[in-house]
Amino acid sequence: MIEIAGLFDGAPFESTPDDATIAAVEAELGVRLPVAYVELARQHNGGDLKRWISPADGPTTWAADHVGVTAIFAIGRTHSYSLCGDRGSRFWPDEWGYPDIGVYFADCPSAGHDMIALDYRAPGEPRVVHVDQEVDYRITQLAPDFATFITNLSEESESGE
Repeated sequence: MIEIAGLFDGAPFESTPDDATIAAVEAELGVRLPVAYVELARQHNGGDLKRWISPADGPTTWAADHVGVTAIFAIGRTHSYSLCGDRGSRFWPDEWGYPDIGVYFADCPSAGHDMIALDYRAPGEPRVVHVDQEVDYRITQLAPDFATFITNLSEESESGE
């Protein structure tokens, strides 16, 4: 089970999703969500992050070693930042031209100029990537899977930037 102590800053975006909601959201998105994402939603369904720094293997437009992550989207439809909400996963490819690589599930402090996604282009567990609109939608891997992404979030970067 994913450890969420100290991860979120505030209340969840939506109530705990039931099996029917999870199945309906997955059907609408056309993918099966990672087990760890569903586990997280059953503990705290989306919300603003307290641990908001995600390490990166190299430089990004944010810093030499990380990106900022504002919030995780809820599994649901009622909150704007739910996977199927009005600013959910499909909003980014449909309205902003982001590449259609999977599920956009987290936003960054840039107000839409970069996003975090589950990248389903390769078989198996989707990797977590940073997609940066400011540099021609450059895709940078942040973690090999969702559980690792959550585990690696921190309140500070290693470089202190």
